[in-house]
Amino acid sequence: MLKIFVCEDNQDQREHLKKIIEDIVMIENYDMEVTLATSDPAEIISYVSNNDISGLYFLDIDLKSNINGISLATEVRKYDPRGFIVFVTTHAEMSYLTFLYKVEAMDYIIKDNYSNIRERIHQCIIDANTKYSAKTTNLQKNFSMKVDDKVINIEYKKILFFETSSTIHKVVVHALDRQVEFYAKMKDVEEKLDDRFFRCHRSYLVNKDNIKEIDINNRVAYMINGEKCLISTRLLKGLMQ
Repeated sequence: MLKIFVCEDNQDQREHLKKIIEDIVMIENYDMEVTLATSDPAEIISYVSNNDISGLYFLDIDLKSNINGISLATEVRKYDPRGFIVFVTTHAEMSYLTFLYKVEAMDYIIKDNYSNIRERIHQCIIDANTKYSAKTTNLQKNFSMKVDDKVINIEYKKILFFETSSTIHKVVVHALDRQVEFYAKMKDVEEKLDDRFFRCHRSYLVNKDNIKEIDINNRVAYMINGEKCLISTRLLKGLMQ
């Protein structure tokens, strides 16, 4: 999921911007959410520094704080180098600073025309979704699934395991930050994945990179977040190897 952040010191403008974003996400039916809308840049820095995320950031320049939007973007880049940054501001004269500080902004939107703002924000969201959904290097591989009429992407590194659902013809993916149930056969899921994943049980397909420890006697793999994944007697040796 692509998480969206808004940092704007004016409450009315912040709520208006948040509403525009949420409406566009709903209309496009994207796998996104507004995670944080705040006037305090420290809240965004705290969140991104403590969570492994990919984000889309809509930032004002003048935040009435000791940290301005440019400085905030610079801090965000330390923790989310692949994130998408958009400045929404009245300060057209400060656009050159985005190049000076090398924050690689996706867009610089001036608050002079609200209809124009909506259009520009819409395009930024579309572009961010397209780039985020694209499969790039192995370290950034995404597992894509269709749920209703929405395509959901989860990075391989965040997947703990897949298990067959109690609902026929469905599989549940357990990730670090969510669980998603979708129509698929486990065999078809297995064929899409790389060698970090191992079929350890008829009903389970585990990401070896996210196993914390294995209880050999009880044939249980404990994941890095405490969740448990079953291992069959027949497949235990292969997993241990």
